[in-house]
Amino acid sequence: MDFQSFCMLETESLRTALARLNQNEKKILFLSDTAGRLTAALTDGDVRRYLLSGGTLEDSAANAGNHRPITATGREEAIRLLAQHGCIAVPVLDGAGRIMDIVLEDERQAEPHAALGLPVVIMAGGKGTRLEPYTKILPKPLIPVGDLPIMEHIMRQFRQYGCTEFHGIVNYKKQLIKAYFRENEEHFNTVWYDEDKPLGTGGGLNLLKGKLSGTFFLTNCDLLIFTDYEKLLRFHRESGSAVTMVCAEKHVTIPYGVVETGEGGVITAMQEKPAFQFLTNTGLYLVEPEVLDDIGEDEVIGFPDIIERQRCRGRRVSAYTVGEEDWLDMGQLDELEKMRERLYGKP
Repeated sequence: MDFQSFCMLETESLRTALARLNQNEKKILFLSDTAGRLTAALTDGDVRRYLLSGGTLEDSAANAGNHRPITATGREEAIRLLAQHGCIAVPVLDGAGRIMDIVLEDERQAEPHAALGLPVVIMAGGKGTRLEPYTKILPKPLIPVGDLPIMEHIMRQFRQYGCTEFHGIVNYKKQLIKAYFRENEEHFNTVWYDEDKPLGTGGGLNLLKGKLSGTFFLTNCDLLIFTDYEKLLRFHRESGSAVTMVCAEKHVTIPYGVVETGEGGVITAMQEKPAFQFLTNTGLYLVEPEVLDDIGEDEVIGFPDIIERQRCRGRRVSAYTVGEEDWLDMGQLDELEKMRERLYGKP
């Protein structure tokens, strides 16, 4: 591979960069100064965002670039970083920061995942109020994380495990969601189910009665879980659970001294910046199809309440634990940026 085809001077215009990106199968360029030192990475997504912010095609490419791309000092390190971060390409730099090589995602040495082949149900009907004002314009499933909307990241992750059958339950701005995936070049095999009214995080599953004959994944549309899905499925089946909830360890430190008081305002206990550790529901589950039989038509109910209903019926429900760092949730704006950094590296 001629890595120079992925390189361009930072002083060239965005118009030139777009022309180069259109000729580039990976849709990425690495910008350098006149001495060949890396200064930024540039994707077509970077260009779009820059133009939408008021930039012009005559501006220099450096203005739109990511000035803190992931880099390596050797090919082995680059291959490891490709697998770790899911990058498109990683430049290899010498001691002076000059680009000596570029390793592409095709060279990633990742072990193949087991083909699980389970259906995936994605709850994609909520308004995403925690992400306003973005969700006033786009539905939450289409909020971009880097160059792709979150829902496509989720679907690509499941597809690595041979899960190619998707079921999307939609409501808010549903036509935008359907239009995006209808025109998507990846051609995801998706069946859509329209909620006529908001039914909570569980009520919409009633629309799938009779559609699923075996175990299926259920996920919210705002999270990514980095774990071995084959081990997760094995745990679910060996435990004989109707539902397995994926839970993440969470550590929270209260940044203040906590005071307990009794009658008359008497202080009974004090603790300086107490720390708590607990398990939290990530929003990813493995579910048996008979669970759907317990959801009424047009019933407004959250999926945690459906789980509690299973427990009351004497069915087993289990928790599968992942580390705190293995759960990415973009439900809030600051978490959205953390997710982008995990997937693409810091800007």
